[in-house]
Amino acid sequence: MLCDICHKNKATVHLTEIVNNKVVELHICQVCAQFKTEELSEQMNMSDFFSGLAGNVDAHEEGYSLKCPSCGLFYSEFKKKGRLGCGECYSSFRKQLLPLLKNIHSSIKHVGKTPKAVDKKIFIKVKIKELTESLNRAINLEEYEEAAKLRDRIKELENNGE
Repeated sequence: MLCDICHKNKATVHLTEIVNNKVVELHICQVCAQFKTEELSEQMNMSDFFSGLAGNVDAHEEGYSLKCPSCGLFYSEFKKKGRLGCGECYSSFRKQLLPLLKNIHSSIKHVGKTPKAVDKKIFIKVKIKELTESLNRAINLEEYEEAAKLRDRIKELENNGE
């Protein structure tokens, strides 16, 4: 297989990049890999990335001197490395991590991935649950017209899901 960049040398390095939300695979030679490495090193490093997302935190601000009781990782170390030490760090640094996760993933709730075969059924189930919660709120607020629309939408989804 020839290099995807120069189309001359044999591809010995295989990279996977995400460009514009699409997975792009690159098969490149050693020479082009060196240029690609230089290009990547010029981009912002992870500590700059995380500190930019979380905002500039002064070393004396609350949370910066927090320490995970399980692994002993300081929040300031996480800010430098961009990696947590253990699962308990999520609880220890929860207040600081929630805005960071919201910026990175646009949500603080993990939904994971589902197989394509069951994806529609799960989507319908989740949508019905959300609509049911909205229906209960509408009923509590005595918005009966909205509640009727939500009830009809739930029935429609239940019938289509079967």
